[in-house]
Amino acid sequence: MAKPRATFGVDLHLEPTGGGVRRGLTDALREAVRTGRLAPGTRLPSSRALAADLGVARNTVADAYADLVAEGWLTARQGSATRVSDRTVVPPAGAPPRPREPGRPTHNLVPGTPDLASFPRAQWLKTARRALATAPYQALDYGDPRGRIELRTALAGYLSRARGVRADPEHILVCAGFSHGLRLLGAVLRARGARTVAVESYGLDVHWNLLAAAGLRTVPLPFDERGTDPGELTDEAAVLLTPAHQFPMGGTLHRDRRAAVVEWARRTGGLVVEDDYDGEFRYDRQPVGALQGLDPDHVVHAGTASKSLAPGLRLGWLVLPPGLMEEVLAAKGGIDSCGSLDQLTLAEFLVSGAYDRHVRAARLRYRRRRDALVAELARRAPRVHATGIAAGLHVVLRLPPGTEQSALRAAAWQGLAVHGLHRYQHPEATVERRDALVVGYGTPPDHAWSGALEALCAVLPE
Repeated sequence: MAKPRATFGVDLHLEPTGGGVRRGLTDALREAVRTGRLAPGTRLPSSRALAADLGVARNTVADAYADLVAEGWLTARQGSATRVSDRTVVPPAGAPPRPREPGRPTHNLVPGTPDLASFPRAQWLKTARRALATAPYQALDYGDPRGRIELRTALAGYLSRARGVRADPEHILVCAGFSHGLRLLGAVLRARGARTVAVESYGLDVHWNLLAAAGLRTVPLPFDERGTDPGELTDEAAVLLTPAHQFPMGGTLHRDRRAAVVEWARRTGGLVVEDDYDGEFRYDRQPVGALQGLDPDHVVHAGTASKSLAPGLRLGWLVLPPGLMEEVLAAKGGIDSCGSLDQLTLAEFLVSGAYDRHVRAARLRYRRRRDALVAELARRAPRVHATGIAAGLHVVLRLPPGTEQSALRAAAWQGLAVHGLHRYQHPEATVERRDALVVGYGTPPDHAWSGALEALCAVLPE
């Protein structure tokens, strides 16, 4: 009866070749490190385990390890595992560059996410520990479908102070991001018998698709230098707007049109859904107050932590008009869809002032990036103009007519991920063709920003 082979530790695939077992094993390990298949810091199997896996003598493996330690490819300390050295791997001279992993650009300037590397891990962990330590045991049970009262109370205070929202904790519903909140509102509107929702000529197709999935047709409104024009609103059930910082065009809805859309809602009983996705980030002046402050009875204020902290938290909120909460809870299914501990942590983050400190630091970081981008454009691409207010995490770069597609092709060649403006235009919108790039300057981490900016300038028309 064959004796089963003993295995210990981690698995390692090697195919020793060449003359002699020791030499073949040494060459195979060296090649695995040189090519990056064994990354710096990787823990190797013990000599006993690898010998058993390969069916060779233990001394053969130990000698191969010793040779590579002497050459600097591996490190070994008494009582510790053998590991791959923490060194820069230089490919052989003349070797072709390694192809980029599909879907992983060298530089990412796609709008939609903040600098995730700047997430306040230490402060968040400290806050999470404090929140968990002081949480009642009932917080671990099935929660209130509106969300934890601690978070709704903290949000009511913050939104009133920072965004001019007239909010009461009883009218706030915590959801898993803006898309989740929009899905709930779409279900409510459809249940009321609605058929159409007005949207902006430029926006996110994911939002239009969510409304379409609810059985609602989206109708784009006219757009000009004063923003979205509500003058064509008639019997639509609702209108979806980004009034503080239009996405992606970057402007602020003109005060006359803010008043006009609220007046339409009062006159027809329609609902205004205000997407305040990056309302905290204004760099040249105080942010425009929330539209909801003009009429809490007809405006839903939707906010999220996705831009200020991180989208992976999946935490957003709806400030609902009185009387709408029960319908939204019915659409939600009567359950709390967000983790209680994350809600408690965000509540403590808000109340302690840690959120304000983080936002102020992030505001300064993103302002410097935008300023650097505008200055570099003036120096290297004077035919390209940054448009929109100094706010948010993205900017629209107006290009010379007919150059958007060529710029996108050049960006793809450079390994630069960036979007053209055309992809954000509603398919039924009748607006003047604008050649432009939508650049998310908030996305790269600090160490990659200069390289991303250089790659961007390299693809712009001179």
